Amino acid sequence: MDVTRFRTVKREIRVLGIDDGVFTPQKKGKALIIGVVYRGGLWLDGVMHTQIQVDGLDATEKIASMIVNSPHHPQLRVIMLNGLTFAGFNIVDIKKLYKKTGLPVIAISREKPNLNEIKKALENLPYKDKRLKAMENAGKMIEVSVKGSEGKIYVQIAGIAEKDALKIIRVTSTRSHIPEALRVAHIIASGLTHLKSNLKQ
Repeated sequence: MDVTRFRTVKREIRVLGIDDGVFTPQKKGKALIIGVVYRGGLWLDGVMHTQIQVDGLDATEKIASMIVNSPHHPQLRVIMLNGLTFAGFNIVDIKKLYKKTGLPVIAISREKPNLNEIKKALENLPYKDKRLKAMENAGKMIEVSVKGSEGKIYVQIAGIAEKDALKIIRVTSTRSHIPEALRVAHIIASGLTHLKSNLKQ
């Protein structure tokens, strides 16, 4: 697969961090997806959102549509995902997401995923083979040390060279060992879903 080339990684490279909100596991319904646009790890430039089915198969399509229909799309250079799985086991196929958006994808996990446990859980869900294929398309797991010995993260990539992905992660991880766009996406997604839940009570 072709990859996007980066001659240099600018300090203010525009990245999109994506995370999901709180949801009830194994219960039919939808989960909120939040995308946060950041200039490097310095300034928040915008927010976008969509919804996906809990344990569904629509994460790749819905996230791609959210991005290409956003006014921020022309300025974005990289998509960062909080892992591969959203809303339970709604798995993003990062190769397809790269093709649909034209933007390289970096999926980042704070802890090393237990692939055997995930595969075992998929046995209980419909379209198991499609979900497994999406996982396989993410390729190898790369262990990355960020900000010295402060922390390790685990990365899978599509449409970008490993060395460029690591440069971008380090440039955008300004306040922790997680890129700022992902850290803020997590805060916003969690806060909005908690607020919605409280308003219903």
